[in-house]
Amino acid sequence: MLPKALNDEELKSLMALHDVTDVMGLRDRTMLELLYATGIRRSELVALDVPDVDRIAASVYIRKGKGGKGRLLPVGSCALHWLEAYLDRSRPVLALDMHEQALFLSGYGERFSPGYLGNWVSRMMKAAGVTKKGACHLLRHSCATHMLENGADIRIIQQMLGHARLDTTQIYTEVSITTLRDVYNRTHPNAQKGQ
Repeated sequence: MLPKALNDEELKSLMALHDVTDVMGLRDRTMLELLYATGIRRSELVALDVPDVDRIAASVYIRKGKGGKGRLLPVGSCALHWLEAYLDRSRPVLALDMHEQALFLSGYGERFSPGYLGNWVSRMMKAAGVTKKGACHLLRHSCATHMLENGADIRIIQQMLGHARLDTTQIYTEVSITTLRDVYNRTHPNAQKGQ
């Protein structure tokens, strides 16, 4: 079965769940925004440390992706806005131990585990009315699918997702067949002619 992507309404509902005037709500919104904006895995998100964020270059460095490979990823202006707000307003409140380097901190001032993050995102999906299967991986699929639908080259998506092999990434070309079919039907002369 092909992976599904969130549509615009589902994304808006998911992102609007949290009170961003609250320390925890701002953190939660930022985690969701970063998962969607970068397509990183849940294990990669929880492994991020504060020095892995470059606000000026608008990027995050994944030190140890799958297979132990690192990669540098751009962070779009929307996610960067939330990331900067979190770093300025929420993280200082959550940082109970000044030596803790984890980017995202729990209410106890500790790094999240991948399992906890996955369960939490799953609960957020349900709360937003999303019925599609998946949690963090659904945001990853959405990032890749939306980039492809908007013209990104499959090799760029491969690099973003940290896939070692192109055939792993090519599933997204199948996901966007609906978009391809729509464009084909609107633009190809033979698709517009009657039998």
